[in-house]
This record gives sequence, C-alpha cells and structure tokens, in this order.
Amino acid sequence: MKCVSMQHLEVAHHLSASGFTPDRTIYFAFAPDEEIGWRDGAAALAASEKFREMHAGVVLDEGLASPGKEYRVFYAERSPWWLVIKARGAPGHGAKLYDGSAIENLMKSVEAIRRFRAAQFDMVKAGDKAEGEVVSVNLVFLKAGTPSPTVSSANKFNHRAEVGLDIRVPPNTDSEALEKYSSNPWWTLLEEAVKKANGKLSKPKIFPASTDARFFRELGLPAFGFSPMANTPVLLHDHNEFLKQDEYLKGIEVLESIIKTFASYKDQYKDDESRAEL
Repeated sequence: MKCVSMQHLEVAHHLSASGFTPDRTIYFAFAPDEEIGWRDGAAALAASEKFREMHAGVVLDEGLASPGKEYRVFYAERSPWWLVIKARGAPGHGAKLYDGSAIENLMKSVEAIRRFRAAQFDMVKAGDKAEGEVVSVNLVFLKAGTPSPTVSSANKFNHRAEVGLDIRVPPNTDSEALEKYSSNPWWTLLEEAVKKANGKLSKPKIFPASTDARFFRELGLPAFGFSPMANTPVLLHDHNEFLKQDEYLKGIEVLESIIKTFASYKDQYKDDESRAEL
C-alpha cells in the first residue's frame, strides 16, 4: 500500500536532482484518512482555500496493480455505500423454536442480498462486465446474541441482530465519463508519457473501490487513478502484499515521464497569470 507514495517521493528526488524546471507547479499531497472516510484528508484539502490557490489542472491518484504487462488507468470510480441492517424479534431460549426471531428476520434480508450479489458477480465471472461496472455487495460483519467473556450465550438469542454491508455503486454515466476522459488532452499526454517510458496502458476502466480522486473530480478536475505496477498481482490489504524490485524501479521511470510531460504542457494557458498548474 505504500509503494506508490514511495515512488512519488523518488520521482520528486530525481526531478530535483536533475535540475528539471517545470512550466507548471508540481504538488505532492500526502493526506490522511483515505481508508476511513477522507473527511480530514483529501476532502478537506479539496474544499480548502489553499487548494483553490493552486489552480490545479490535473490530479494523479492511486490505481491498482496489473497482473499483466499493461498499466491500468481509471477514469472514474464506484461510490461507497456502507450500510447496516438491523432486525428485531422476540428473545428466547436456544432450545425452543420461535417464529420471527431477530436473526431469522435478519436472514431474510441477507438471503435477498446474497441472490443479488451472486447475479452481479456472475456477470463479472462470465466476462460480460468489469468489476467496476457492477454493484458489489459484501457482508463485512454480523452482530447478534449476548456476548460474554466467561459464559457461553449459545442457549439463548437476543431480540436484536444486525449485519454490516460494504456496497459499491458504479457511476450511472460511465459511458459519458469514458468519452469525456478519452477526448481530454490530459489523457493523450498520459498515454504518450507511458509510451516514452516503454510502457503501455490498458483500456481505461472504472475503479472498483473508492479513492481520494473523487473529491477532485467533483470539482470538475480530470483525475486519473494510476499505480505504476505491472506484472504484479492485486493484493491490496492482503497479508502478503509485495512489489518486485524491477517493477518498483520501472514504475518510478513511468511516473517521472508522466509528471514531466504534464508539467511541461503549455497549450491550455495564455500567460503566467492564467496558468493551470499541476
């Protein structure tokens, strides 16, 4: 998870050491809280007067590793919908049969959600849709019963039960967003910069999760999700994340090419006062 930040820092070091003078200001932003709601991180930055003073022209944020040779790039992302379903029912003894217990009532909703999840996942497995184009639903926690550190609660059930869901919803205007980004001059620059570094981009996709880029897209800025990690399995949040040395070093070259190309782009401003900075 820290590879991309390290690669960005290496790029900053290389550009500074080489004496590169950009035509635009390059900002490297390291913000907290991306995993827990963004409020004190990128959301606060995007809403700040400081960010407005930057006059940003384009944003690069994290993407995903690519198991193949092509680098993956994302032009949009699914919106998170974290949901808790709470059910109530009569409490009772674990040895008796009851109608309408809290867990029984909750499982009716869980089963309906499971069927919907299976239908969405089947489209991904069949290759009909990419993961970022379907609604994903995952059960992330289940709470029920009366927990105790010393006494088993298996012989009784509580009047409350709840399940937590992580739902990711794709943008409804994905085709319009793709057309917008494909015709954007920054996209052409990105593609050319990757080619200069002897790399290749895959077809742009919708990011299956959520990133800080959403707050900058809401401001109307083009924001690309891009992690320069090819030939690498997607293991984010896994227990054995890794990035091979050669891919790490190659990714620094690719990022440096992109940032130098973006920072040298002059066609969208007329003078020093109207520059759109990176």
